[in-house]
Amino acid sequence: MRNKYSKTIIGAILLILLLAIVTFQAIQTSESDNAEKNIRPETQEKDLEITEEIPDDTELQKAEETEEEKQPLTEDIKDKVSQVIESALGLFVKKDLDIVAIGDSLTQGVGDTSHNGGYVGILGNTLNDDGQQKVDIVNYGKRGNRSDQLLKRLDQTEIKSSIEEADIVLVTIGANDIMKVVKNNFTNLEYEPFVKEQANYMERLRKIFDKMVELNPDATIYLIGFYNPFENYFSDVEQLGQIIDDWNSTGSTVALEYEQVNYIPTKDLFANANQDLLYEDNFHPNNTGYKLIAERVLEYIRPEIERSE
Repeated sequence: MRNKYSKTIIGAILLILLLAIVTFQAIQTSESDNAEKNIRPETQEKDLEITEEIPDDTELQKAEETEEEKQPLTEDIKDKVSQVIESALGLFVKKDLDIVAIGDSLTQGVGDTSHNGGYVGILGNTLNDDGQQKVDIVNYGKRGNRSDQLLKRLDQTEIKSSIEEADIVLVTIGANDIMKVVKNNFTNLEYEPFVKEQANYMERLRKIFDKMVELNPDATIYLIGFYNPFENYFSDVEQLGQIIDDWNSTGSTVALEYEQVNYIPTKDLFANANQDLLYEDNFHPNNTGYKLIAERVLEYIRPEIERSE
């Protein structure tokens, strides 16, 4: 929503500068008028020698009283201008934070038995509990979504409108792209099909970010990386771990191509964990797993949130 407020913020700055100039002139005029009142006119003749006159006690007292009257006036003007400036800023400072979460089942929160909305729900509750500002989160997670499907969904009116108004966009996408390769080659899993689909994923990821940036060039986008759901049951298949690393590297590389896009890693959260972090389907995170993801996401987006407060 920073795009929406950019022009009004510029207007606020110009208004403040104008107030400052007017105030400065008012103070200068006040000081000038008081100075003129304190100047004692000379009435000597031109051919007489100018002599310095020492003011009497009455004149000194009047000068001191004038100076005392001037200072409260100046301070009063400054106080009033400060109040006006603060009020003007209050009209243009954004009070709410708009977050759009979009992607696959990890965004939807599949596996969260508390029905809290997965990492997105935990994140929203945590931010609103802080009480610093109101946070509005819209969740467009859809179970089974692949990158090609997400790309098409970005043309939907509601999603486009939400992204246009967003300060932050959170994205989880790609896990189902990998699973599609697994399903199509389940009886003969080889490395090559994953490499081929990885190139397609990279191309679609660029198109996704291009469209998001076009909709809202001022939003900050975060791509959340993959964890390895195969580690528990296929730990002996080293290539699966390499595939996850390769696809994460693709996401990180594409994110670096955009000033507005950041990459958030999550694989380390699930690697060699001393507790069960997966749901009973052994693919999606459970409540604890989502909590870890929410904490990691919050760590990355916190600076952006603090800048908008």
